[in-house]
Amino acid sequence: MQSELMHLSDVSLAYHTVAGETTAIHHLNLTVYEGEFLAIVGPSGCGKTTVLSLIMGLLSPTAGSVRFAKENLRLGYMLQRDHLLDHRTVEKNVLLGLEVQHRLTEESRARAMNLLDTYGLGEFKSFRPQQLSGGMRQKVALIRTLALEPDLLLLDEPFSALDYQTRLNLSDEVYRIIRKEHKSAILVTHDISEAVSMADRVAVFSARPAQLKKLIDIGFPAELSPLERRRQPAFHDYFDRIWKELQP
Repeated sequence: MQSELMHLSDVSLAYHTVAGETTAIHHLNLTVYEGEFLAIVGPSGCGKTTVLSLIMGLLSPTAGSVRFAKENLRLGYMLQRDHLLDHRTVEKNVLLGLEVQHRLTEESRARAMNLLDTYGLGEFKSFRPQQLSGGMRQKVALIRTLALEPDLLLLDEPFSALDYQTRLNLSDEVYRIIRKEHKSAILVTHDISEAVSMADRVAVFSARPAQLKKLIDIGFPAELSPLERRRQPAFHDYFDRIWKELQP
């Protein structure tokens, strides 16, 4: 049985403005297990990214709680944009998080450089971000996040700014890297196909205020890549089930 890594327990979040109160999340319960790849889909503006902000501690719930299986659980956040610094080389960008957290040692530097080498970016260490393709930049951003050795990766539509072909290829690579590094991950996406092709489970959110409408287990073997999953007969069945759940 999988060990629980993180749990949202009856979480609600309301924003207070001069115009009044807006409820963004309403009594949300959601568990992420160790080694799991969970995708979250839902209508635009329903609060998917807000949930990631709650997990990161950037926001506090109005009610309920965010519980972690262990103290000091390390979280890694990968955004829609890579946010690489153009004045720093690839190597320096990858080391940035370690520098900020005062964790840059010879050992952590060696591990970060090994990640670059392992995933095909070693020869680009001295390059500037503007010399890389969009897909390569996102891989650098992922390796920068992995260099911090997170227990849980939060992926906020990391492929949305890329063209379709690059998006497909990069989702394959990111999936392979996450599995090889034995990481747990939450992917927020608008793309149902992306969710089905990458996730072990898909959480379908309702329109705002976000509630958990449905949890769908994806039964593909973990060793199948996202591109291979897309070729499976069951892929379209999963897609249709999620599509129907998203209809008002």
